Amino acid sequence: MEILIVVGILILWFVYREIVVKKGIHRIKTEELTPLLDKEGRQFIDVRTPGEFDKTHIKGFKNIPLYEFSQRMNELSKDQEVFVTSGNDMRSSKACQQLKKNGFKHITLVKGGIGNLPRK
Repeated sequence: MEILIVVGILILWFVYREIVVKKGIHRIKTEELTPLLDKEGRQFIDVRTPGEFDKTHIKGFKNIPLYEFSQRMNELSKDQEVFVTSGNDMRSSKACQQLKKNGFKHITLVKGGIGNLPRK
């Protein structure tokens, strides 16, 4: 019985995380990003550490590490779409949630992280 309760709680948490929390955040696959990189009116943010960013990054992406993100969010325009990537989806997902909580309406998480994108 206890196992069923734990499984039920895990299922509810997963549904909440996938549907409610992520609502309002668009997702694209890494291969969908390339044609968008040269478009005006978009902001491209990489939330990895400066060391990770210096090793490899995508031209046009600005580095705002996740640990500085809440303090530096004012560098971004709420009027333009914001594309966010990281080494994996965990950090970029956290950054997208911060953007959403701060009134950004056009947020896109690049699924798969930097590992699958064209390099600098």
